[in-house]
Amino acid sequence: MRDLPEVLRPGDLLVFNDTRVIPARLRARRDASGGKVEFLLLPPGTAGIPETGAALDQAAPPPVVQRVLTKAGGKLQLGESFTLSGGCKALLAARHGAAGDTVEFLCSAAEFERLVREQGEVPLPPYIHRPPGPSRPLDKERYQTVFAHTPGAVAAPTAGLHFSTRLLEGLKARGLSFAYLTLHVGPGTFRPVKAEEIEEHFVDPEPYFIPAQTVAAVRAAKREGRRVIAVGTTSLRALEGALGPGLDAETPAGGRTGFQPVQTAWGRTGFQPVQTAWKAVLQGQTGLFVYPPFKFRVVDALLTNFHIPKSSLLMLVCAFASPGGLEGIEYVQRAYQHAVESGYRFYSYGDACLFV
Repeated sequence: MRDLPEVLRPGDLLVFNDTRVIPARLRARRDASGGKVEFLLLPPGTAGIPETGAALDQAAPPPVVQRVLTKAGGKLQLGESFTLSGGCKALLAARHGAAGDTVEFLCSAAEFERLVREQGEVPLPPYIHRPPGPSRPLDKERYQTVFAHTPGAVAAPTAGLHFSTRLLEGLKARGLSFAYLTLHVGPGTFRPVKAEEIEEHFVDPEPYFIPAQTVAAVRAAKREGRRVIAVGTTSLRALEGALGPGLDAETPAGGRTGFQPVQTAWGRTGFQPVQTAWKAVLQGQTGLFVYPPFKFRVVDALLTNFHIPKSSLLMLVCAFASPGGLEGIEYVQRAYQHAVESGYRFYSYGDACLFV
């Protein structure tokens, strides 16, 4: 990684994901049995949360409604109540299968924010062992990129973990430019592909936010023939999902072409062009699942970690290794064989590779 400034070209545009990991794991007890329950908060603004109709005390503050992944020792029942560490009560309001559950936390938004801050646990990778209970301040800071800014992710964008302040300074000195977007990483990104047919795999939508200056920087780089380099698969999916469909569209006088997220089915989000004033950002959700053959329209190079077998991310890099074709599958198999034989490390704190 310290050689990266010499590997890349002056003028390249690096696009980073500035999401910040939150202490998203909460522990609770089932009121009926006393059994242990874990709730993993999913990123804010995720599509598909239905309205719920739980009977609540009208004098109480409105509940905080969150979609979560739930882990319990036995089958949970709709309407079941829980008591969280820290005292907040919660109700199981709806179940959505692989898309998680909807839970109503019976406390004010300020109380819930304090609960997460004081009692929440950073969802570290499972091979990093920590005792149950609130995360240490050190873990809350170390499981972040140096440019993490916007809270909401349940996992770090791992390609960004390789960057230090010194490396960023070296890249700037080399003549590279930076742009930032936010995609809140959810656990669905890492869900193994179990479907018999690839097209049937479900990628949980994740909310993104691309500021106007990043849109402008990407368009300028493409127009001027400079490379757009996605730092991580999350940056790539946000760029291709939001900008890819209309990258070549002409900008209308006095405005621009943007993209409006459109709910197409449970858990899947598409995009359609809309005319917007030149003030706006690109904001929505993407459930983009990239696999061979896929035509990339925005990203010219990708820095990413080594991904585990049967993952949607491994399929993404196979697609990127040979855009629009299937040869990338063999390329990546050979590269990964070299990685295994050479003792490279996989997972979140593993080694990185650069696809150009």
